[in-house]
Amino acid sequence: MTYKHFGLTSAQVQESLTKNGNNSLTQPPKETFLHKLWLNFQDPIIRILIFALLINIVFVYTGHGDWIETAGIFLAIILATFVSTYSEYSNESAFQKLQEEASLISCKVWRDGAPTEVHIDDIVVADAIILQAGDKIPVDGILLDGEIKVDQATLNGESEEANKQIAPKDFAWGVGNIDFLDANKLFRGSVVVEGQGVMRAIDIGDSSVYGKLTQELKDDERDSPLKVKLTELAGQISKVGYSVGVLIVLAVMLHNIFSAPSVGAYFADVPGLLQDLVQAAILGIIIIVMAVPEGLPLMIAVVSSLNMKKMLRDNVLVRKLAGIETAGSLNLLYTDKTGTITKGKLEVVDFLIGDGTTFPSFGNLPDKIKELTFANCLLNTSAAVADGKVIGGNMTEVALSNYLSGYNVDLNLEKIRFIPFNSFNKYSLAHVRGSYDFCLIKGAPDKLINYAQEYFDAAGNLCPLTAELKLTLDKKMITFAENSIRMLGLFTYPQSFEGDKLPGEGLRLIGVACIRDDVRPEAIEAIGEVQNAGVQVVMITGDRKETAMAIAKDAGIFRESTDIVWTSDELAALSDEEVKKYIPDLRVVARALPMDKSRLVRLSQELGLVVGMTGDGVNDSPALKKADVGFAMGSGTEVAKEAGDIVILDDNFLSIKKAILYGRTIYNSICKFITFQLTINFSAVAINLIAPFIGIARPLTITQILWINLIMDTMAALAFGGEPALAEYLKEKPKNRQAPIISREMAINILLAGAYMTFIAILFFKSTTIDHWFRNAPDHIYTYTGFFCVYVFMAVFNAFNVRVNSMNLLKNINRNVGFLQIMALIVIVQLVLTFIGGKVLRMTPLTKVEWIIVVAMSFSMVIVDLMRKFVFKKLEKGRKYIV
Repeated sequence: MTYKHFGLTSAQVQESLTKNGNNSLTQPPKETFLHKLWLNFQDPIIRILIFALLINIVFVYTGHGDWIETAGIFLAIILATFVSTYSEYSNESAFQKLQEEASLISCKVWRDGAPTEVHIDDIVVADAIILQAGDKIPVDGILLDGEIKVDQATLNGESEEANKQIAPKDFAWGVGNIDFLDANKLFRGSVVVEGQGVMRAIDIGDSSVYGKLTQELKDDERDSPLKVKLTELAGQISKVGYSVGVLIVLAVMLHNIFSAPSVGAYFADVPGLLQDLVQAAILGIIIIVMAVPEGLPLMIAVVSSLNMKKMLRDNVLVRKLAGIETAGSLNLLYTDKTGTITKGKLEVVDFLIGDGTTFPSFGNLPDKIKELTFANCLLNTSAAVADGKVIGGNMTEVALSNYLSGYNVDLNLEKIRFIPFNSFNKYSLAHVRGSYDFCLIKGAPDKLINYAQEYFDAAGNLCPLTAELKLTLDKKMITFAENSIRMLGLFTYPQSFEGDKLPGEGLRLIGVACIRDDVRPEAIEAIGEVQNAGVQVVMITGDRKETAMAIAKDAGIFRESTDIVWTSDELAALSDEEVKKYIPDLRVVARALPMDKSRLVRLSQELGLVVGMTGDGVNDSPALKKADVGFAMGSGTEVAKEAGDIVILDDNFLSIKKAILYGRTIYNSICKFITFQLTINFSAVAINLIAPFIGIARPLTITQILWINLIMDTMAALAFGGEPALAEYLKEKPKNRQAPIISREMAINILLAGAYMTFIAILFFKSTTIDHWFRNAPDHIYTYTGFFCVYVFMAVFNAFNVRVNSMNLLKNINRNVGFLQIMALIVIVQLVLTFIGGKVLRMTPLTKVEWIIVVAMSFSMVIVDLMRKFVFKKLEKGRKYIV
């Protein structure tokens, strides 16, 4: 079809752009850094700390407080808040930028007499836009040519499809007249589900109905399952933290009371009592800050942002965060064939006519068959056609267009009616009139050949298509199918007919196009890795059974004699219970219908499986949405992309494997972070809870705890967020969706490491031997400095411990250089703080000998954890777990 007279020239486009603007939608205002900073200051914990700080300032002013420690608390709060705000702001900005990429849509318009692909934002008023089944309508306007059915549910909530027809020349659009039932009006956001046509853009951008709605409504995305779990975990830990905080306040005050020379004198000194009470309260608040894992939500933003960038480079675009998290837990993946497992570069390699003769190229075809094939390929299509070439069609239509090899002839034919291909009919039909008055049919030869009584021979004459010839053709087609070649039958019908259903007889066979689509070599390897990861792969295709089996064998999907291959008809004949019984052995579904996909997803989920589904067409959307993870193909329709959670930009199964790998990487990175963070939480809370009862006044000062909090939240999130996607994750079994985040192995690691850090802390304060290793001082400042450095360095060494399950702590460290940089930064800052920390951080410079002691005691953290790994590997030999 050609609609050159509808399109604008470049000059008209520029004029319309100047006068009316483009089709972009105004974006909602982005949250600024200062606004996010202000919100962080509204955090209840921060507000309590600020209140306590103000009280401390009053004590300093009255001469009862320490102004250096007060200033240190102030700086620590400001630093922690600014760092947290910057990290959230930068990572959320990166995340939003990547998410915006998911909404990018290209549209086909007529400009300067030719179909042109432009970005949706570049459409202008009066543009002539080409619409095909599966397209999302990009503007408000009227239908100039064609006949289509559209789904307007996103606008009016009605599930019933609406028929749209050509608008009369004197059609008045009307300002502000929104009528979704108007048969001539099309609205942005609705989806073409059937037919083809050309529309004129009238209201664009914010002026469209969709644009006005977006200004009034704001989508609230549901939290992902993992985020919900982490939030629940944070809530549980927070409750413990608040309880311990109160206990610590009581413990400190009791310690002060019973340590005083006289209890009465202690209570008589009201300023001193209030100062101790404020200090105890501040310590309790800081312990709450330590216990509350506010870094968990930040970790999700960091790890998601960093991994989404990597995934985009690997042709995986995440639309919904929940999708990539769930991908790591897949048990069953239903996948398309064309372009995903195969190369998607279809090529017509043979042409079979009714008497069994084959022709290796289009140029060898007899003239009559050549002309009819040309007509069927160019007129019986939903794609745009210009100068004898298909523009924007599907892979099969492009393959047929390439097969024509530049052949062009004036057919003098006009398309009167068109029935697009669908999965139910398995054919498309065009009624043409001019040099001929007949119907052109294109579709599944094994079905259509039953309706044919004649065929065109090599001389172009009509001959009877006998049962014997049909049997010969069927044998030849089976041979082609067994060699992974799919077939497309080309037919004519000598007259027109009413309705959408083909007559039961009377078709004339032009020939059968034999199309090859080789299996991707990388897909074979990727399928094997996904299967080894515990994911069952099932190929769903529209091909006949023999072709599907041949390709499944080549791809490594069909391997065992017990593997099951069903056709759609065979699947339909089975009850739900029978299907569920055989799903574990299912490998291929041939001649599949869209309803088959939805049914298989539903039944698989009823078995408790986490299900993934790939798709590219309008009819795939229900299954994509129903699946736990919907993988939409980048070359697919916009409605399929919207229904999917993840868009595979290159349509390659290898990219699906990478999506599963990244899903597991994100989950493992978060588990590592949780182990690291909760180890410090446990030890810090335990130290401060035990200390007052064994005669230790302040094992960790307020400013020291705030510095540790900064290390364990923001900096650790950045360090673990950059962990690489390791192939070894694909050797793990899928995670149970009901399993808690903290596994048994993680819990043991947290308790053992946290207990050891607490033990070392107590030794520093109670062991005279360790105290003698450091220089003598009335306030034990050298010992206290040594303890704080040991504590921070143990945390750093423990970060290396939890990074890997291996005894080699530097395994794959070259793939996360950021981890080394962040840990090095923590160590360097800690060294600098010994020189400048002073009273604020209760630190002072150490000698070389003292530093050797500090490093040796810190490194013992590595020795202890290596012993734990060794013992557990012996006890649970062969079992893989993440610590």
